Amino acid sequence: MTLVVTGATGHLGRLVVENLLDRGVPAAGIIAVGRDLDRLKDLADRGVQLRAADYADSASLRAAFTGARRVLLVSGSEPGVRVQQHHNAIEAARGAGVELLAYTSIVNADTSTIGMAEDHRATEALLRASGVPSVLLRNSWYVENYTDHIGITLERGVLFGSAGEGRVSATPRADYAAAAAAVLATDGHAGKAYELGGDDAFTLAQLAAEISVLSGTPIRYTDLPEADYIQALAGNGVPQAFAEILADADQGLRRGELATTSGDLARLLGRPTRPLKEAVNAALDVVRPA
Repeated sequence: MTLVVTGATGHLGRLVVENLLDRGVPAAGIIAVGRDLDRLKDLADRGVQLRAADYADSASLRAAFTGARRVLLVSGSEPGVRVQQHHNAIEAARGAGVELLAYTSIVNADTSTIGMAEDHRATEALLRASGVPSVLLRNSWYVENYTDHIGITLERGVLFGSAGEGRVSATPRADYAAAAAAVLATDGHAGKAYELGGDDAFTLAQLAAEISVLSGTPIRYTDLPEADYIQALAGNGVPQAFAEILADADQGLRRGELATTSGDLARLLGRPTRPLKEAVNAALDVVRPA
């Protein structure tokens, strides 16, 4: 069985390939797809097939998917163009006759009012219309969205946001990758929509409290109106358009749209999701003085 993982040069796609190998999937049966194959040379050294492709290049996608039975379509990151890019990938998968196309969507995609959910809903509609057997991996936030910036949070003593008391089912990226690998490597997933997130949703105030306890540095959560949060982000170097996307996402978080109690992720993993304490400790280990 040949499994294709797109976006293999990115964090999530790379972790999916690693998980497939850890599950005992033969390296020769895995195709890692990305734009810069030099970044995947170590995978080739382990026997993984490499194929270059770009979501904007339909011909490259058709070549990359040739012979594939199952494909993971990691969603693109460019708002405004990614629906067309996803369409290109879906058509390439249809042409290749794949038996399953897994797509990384967003949690609660069918009801979410978050702006970024619009592209995911459009892609899900394209999948339904294509007739390609598919499964939706509706991921909540990566906890790395917060912990990757933990050094700055410690320096300032403040975690800014605009989420109020909303709870987010964030968990490490590795949990989502392991779930995607499980879906690719096992049967019975076609037609499913998995709402994926950590077992224990948390507020940003709770996140700040966890960082405080584990670091020994007092961190307070400061909740800002959406417009002020956009201004704060832009004032700290975040491009205006992206600042607006982040602030809009926090409004969705405030409304509970990034939380799920489905338990789908833990079931796919066959274990509990990684606790927040573990993720925060791992991030602190990176920034603590040697």
